[in-house]
Amino acid sequence: MLAALSYDPLVYIVLGPLRLSPHGLGIALGFMLGARLMLPAAAKRGISGDDVGTLLVRAAVGAIIGARIAYVINHFGDYTDDLLGIVRIWEGGISLLGGFAGAIIAAIPEMRRRRLSFWQVMDAAAPGMAVGVIIGRIGDLVVADHLGKATDDFALGYRCPPARVDTAVECVAGPGGVVHQPALYDLLLTIVLLVILLRIRRRDRWDGFLICVFGALYGLNRFIEDWFRIDETHGLGLTGSQWTALAAMLVCGSWLVFGRRTPQWGRWNERESDGVATTPSMTAPAPAAGEE
Repeated sequence: MLAALSYDPLVYIVLGPLRLSPHGLGIALGFMLGARLMLPAAAKRGISGDDVGTLLVRAAVGAIIGARIAYVINHFGDYTDDLLGIVRIWEGGISLLGGFAGAIIAAIPEMRRRRLSFWQVMDAAAPGMAVGVIIGRIGDLVVADHLGKATDDFALGYRCPPARVDTAVECVAGPGGVVHQPALYDLLLTIVLLVILLRIRRRDRWDGFLICVFGALYGLNRFIEDWFRIDETHGLGLTGSQWTALAAMLVCGSWLVFGRRTPQWGRWNERESDGVATTPSMTAPAPAAGEE
């Protein structure tokens, strides 16, 4: 067996009276880089930079709210004696999948108002979402967050530092012990997902294809990764994130296999004239059997 990874985390960067978290900086940088990757993909679909900018502002607010709500729902027992703790988000406690859901929900009304296709917007955003996960997970690793269950020496495991060294969360194996690093597993799997998305987007496909691939494969990533986490379970030994990931995986995967065309809902960019749709996605036939 190879030795586990070992390093001293950097939980805070101290700048005078300020204490900055590399975790938070990673999330912010991931959002900005993901947005930058989205811009040219959106332009190819006729979505302007102004449209993208407005959607991203709403998505950022929705992501914060959704990430907190999902975390609180999954860990509500932690707040029964301190309900005000629910709003103290600066003390930590957010959900990545909840952030995705909140961002999408917050942006939908603006997509509809601007008559943008939900599926075209989400296809443009899909690779950027993967980039956001990757950069955010780097921040997790810097602070040693999401440390998982104890394991034997493992090349991708993390050897817990001495007791004098702070980590973002408790290292359950104790000083010198080795634990799983779900954040690292998620980072590596999402890099593979990003490569897949960048390759398949080179070909024209039906609107919604890319985001369905993202939903199916990232759902699979999270379903696998959460087996190594220490988290509350909610039936059948699954965490809240695993149930959410399973739902995304089944819905998106089923549509890729059986739907194989743009869903009817969310096509707000289409205007009908004499009962005939004027955009290609409405009239494009479903691919023949055996085609991607």
